[in-house]
Amino acid sequence: MTASAVANWHRIVRSRDAAGLDALLAENVVFHSPVVHTPQLGKALTRLYLQAALGVFFNDSFRYVREIVGDRDAVLEFVVEIDGIAVNGVDMITWDDEGRITDFKVMLRPLKAINLIHQKMAAMLQAAK
Repeated sequence: MTASAVANWHRIVRSRDAAGLDALLAENVVFHSPVVHTPQLGKALTRLYLQAALGVFFNDSFRYVREIVGDRDAVLEFVVEIDGIAVNGVDMITWDDEGRITDFKVMLRPLKAINLIHQKMAAMLQAAK
């Protein structure tokens, strides 16, 4: 299941197509945003955040530069340039026995990047409503 969960996430990132999220996310998944204080609970909210992220983060400069993968979790370090700002971050992903993501945490640096992502994600999420 390890390779499957990570491989399925990479497929979604490469295609920038959120269609695979429903099959990949567990019903009780928790999403931890780098800019929202409280965890976002459930598949619907997590899907909303990840769909917005596909539009904000995943341009032609996005790439994963390091992966640490265990039996049921992974840390994927990424870099991307957005509006001339270099963004560095990690996706911390945990999945269940069926290979469905149960926890997804995003951490970012530097502060300038966090502020930019906050602004862009807020716009994407507002447009999705």
